[in-house]
Amino acid sequence: MAGIAIGANMEFIRREEKPFAWGVAKAAELGFEYIEPMVHWGRELMSEAGYYHTVSMYEDPLWVRELCEKHGVKCSGIQAHNPLAQPDISVNYISLAIRFASHLGAPVVSTDEGIKPDFTDEETDHILMKYTLTKLTRVAERHGILIGLEPHQIYSQRPAGLDRICELVKSPSLGINFDTGNAYLAGQDPYTWLAHVRDRLVHVHAKDISVQHSEAERGKVTGTPVGCACGEGVIDWKEIVKIIKPVERPIVLSVECGTVDQAAASLDHLRGLL
Repeated sequence: MAGIAIGANMEFIRREEKPFAWGVAKAAELGFEYIEPMVHWGRELMSEAGYYHTVSMYEDPLWVRELCEKHGVKCSGIQAHNPLAQPDISVNYISLAIRFASHLGAPVVSTDEGIKPDFTDEETDHILMKYTLTKLTRVAERHGILIGLEPHQIYSQRPAGLDRICELVKSPSLGINFDTGNAYLAGQDPYTWLAHVRDRLVHVHAKDISVQHSEAERGKVTGTPVGCACGEGVIDWKEIVKIIKPVERPIVLSVECGTVDQAAASLDHLRGLL
């Protein structure tokens, strides 16, 4: 067994209206080993003013790396969600994210199929996604980065749909970032699905779903930005850990919740299972 570690998806500070650097320090204070930044390109008012947690890829990635080293955390990966069926957007954005991750020392770039164009059909979408993933995997292979495709949006909300996207391109750089909460809310069995993709797993979004959230949205949506604290919802984390343990590469459970208190509770719960 290569081992399972616990990280903090940077969504946990979104309601604090604090900057990225504050979030890194807070994750370290809580005791997380890893963080998972979300990246954007360009410059815009809210992030520059320090009101939320994403980091611009116009920043020097070595500054981000030094910030993490200062606080004793590493990056399990970075989030770079973009519409794969819109290569005019996603090829440049995710290619830059791959290069950014390489300098940062983050082994995984997570993305998903994203929002589809409103003027294409399913066949065209998959042709466009194949083009995008072909371009991206070539960049990822050169930089030694893994691309983690996440179940989210219309095609990848089902196991067969995610399989189809992953099989568009044959590349050792293409794997799966499994989101437990998205899989559950899409109406799927997250344990059967996780076991199905285990050999392709490169990263995990540890997202729990509250009973109330489940009753309101399960089977009606393809995912959700954040969940509740791990251990306080419907996901059986003991079973998740059991399924992941045989994976030969290191896997980080990147906690994806909406508050600092939820992140702390998630860390306590998951630590008790490892």
